[in-house]
Amino acid sequence: MPQDAFHIKRLSAELDELLKGGKINRVSQVDKDELTFIIYTKKTTVKLILSTNASNARICLSLTEKEPAPVAPNFCMLLRKHLQGAEILSIKQYAFERIIEITLHCKADFSECDRVLRCELMGKYSNIVLTENDVILGALKTTTLDTDYRRVLFSGAKYVYPEPQEKANPFDVLKTTELFTAYFSLRTVVDEDELGSFLFENVSGFAPATAREFARIWKAESAKCGETLNGEKLAVFLKDFCENYPSNPCVLVGKDGGYTDFFAFPVQGGKQMPSLLKAEDEFFTGKETRKGFADKKRKLESAARGLKKKIAKKMQDTFDRLKEAEKAEENRIKGELITANLYRLEKGMKRFEAENWYEEPYEKITVELDETLSPPQNAQRYFKTYNKQKRAREILLPRLKDEEAEMEYVESILSSINAAETTNDLKEIETELTDLGLLKKQKERVGGKKKEEVPFREFEKSGFKIYAGRNNVQNDRLLRASSPLDTWLHTQKYHSSHVIIASDGTAIPDDVLLYAAQICAYYSDGRDGDKIPVDYCLKKHVKKPNKAKAGFVIYTDYKTVLVTPKAP
Repeated sequence: MPQDAFHIKRLSAELDELLKGGKINRVSQVDKDELTFIIYTKKTTVKLILSTNASNARICLSLTEKEPAPVAPNFCMLLRKHLQGAEILSIKQYAFERIIEITLHCKADFSECDRVLRCELMGKYSNIVLTENDVILGALKTTTLDTDYRRVLFSGAKYVYPEPQEKANPFDVLKTTELFTAYFSLRTVVDEDELGSFLFENVSGFAPATAREFARIWKAESAKCGETLNGEKLAVFLKDFCENYPSNPCVLVGKDGGYTDFFAFPVQGGKQMPSLLKAEDEFFTGKETRKGFADKKRKLESAARGLKKKIAKKMQDTFDRLKEAEKAEENRIKGELITANLYRLEKGMKRFEAENWYEEPYEKITVELDETLSPPQNAQRYFKTYNKQKRAREILLPRLKDEEAEMEYVESILSSINAAETTNDLKEIETELTDLGLLKKQKERVGGKKKEEVPFREFEKSGFKIYAGRNNVQNDRLLRASSPLDTWLHTQKYHSSHVIIASDGTAIPDDVLLYAAQICAYYSDGRDGDKIPVDYCLKKHVKKPNKAKAGFVIYTDYKTVLVTPKAP
């Protein structure tokens, strides 16, 4: 849900209580929309997120680690210059608007002053502006006199607040009383959704979801008291709701178990949270994680499908040339027939008929001739074409085999992408596609953390550890890391994860083998099928040929079990 003034009022109060007196130790910028502040408080170190993303504009505390941009943008450098080591004096909401002001006491070698970091959380118009004495020092999103004459945002200009919406202020009881009295005068019964929509359209500070929940709360409270529709009482209740309604935050849980919204008060289907900041972080972290995963999956899938299309085009060309090369024997026969009938051929003939004694029963065959060439030259033309097609076939057959192997490899990458469930599942696939030249290599941040290897999928059954690779690169690594006497599994005729039962020669119970086979079938192209064949053997019978693509192996001495794929 968008950050509305009602929730921002409570968020700013929680932030003020937690961060007042804290000092800014580090400032970094994740991307063009998001800043991260590491703050030392009297009790602990926290990470403050300031985001101006149109869909996820917010200010919150978070535990999620994000890699900063390789090169710090200008606004980030400006904040480091002016706010490094600054003490937080207060965090307050401006009026009843979607603006949070962080007042900071900044010290330099020879001076000290107070500065205000204004966070405007207004959807696509969100911004972060640093000011001193109401003069702008810098902004995350700047404007010029040419692009926005009403409100300029650049260094040296006077800071002007965004124009307020043309809606009633919920603290103006006279105005809201007029609104609600006029609204009730046309109705005898009030629908919660309708009242919520009216509130959102006419009173400032409420997102649609908050307005609907307010209507539900007011209706429930009115029913308890047995009150009739009264504009003044609703106006007073609205003012009190904005000022004093107790904070009892929750996150709304969707059908898939993910968080779909958060509120400062209980709602039906909500899960109670210890604080509004925690509820906000859980909601936005989940939302960004799901979106980031979906975007990356789509990007990798697009790159892999692009390669598949290119290989398919090459294969079609090879097929067409092979089909043409299949006429080689026919061209040789025609050359032989011309040579055998030289006595009755003359230059200038366009065609002639002869018996084809290479096939039984003998049949007449028409041989086309080039009328500008002599009969011997026509024969040589056919023999030359025959030799060319014969050589082409010798070259094209191995090429087709290589292209089929490439296509198989790309299909295995697409299978890994399709089976991916988390961002971790996609990390090494991204590296794999980057190494293939399908994705642009990202710049690494100087002094950044060394990237750690993504762990295998890990399961346990009856005391046995079971590991599954997430992609081709991991499948190879899993094979290298396992013991020769471990049991290796792979689906038959389907692309799948390589699965290892860490048994080291110990006899494996049937239920463990069945469980591992179900995992193998689940992380395969046959996930939606039934009775999927899964081959298994000792790892010592699995070999990786030299120069083979990632994930490709050959194996012997195996047995097969039929299973129904099952999510572990």
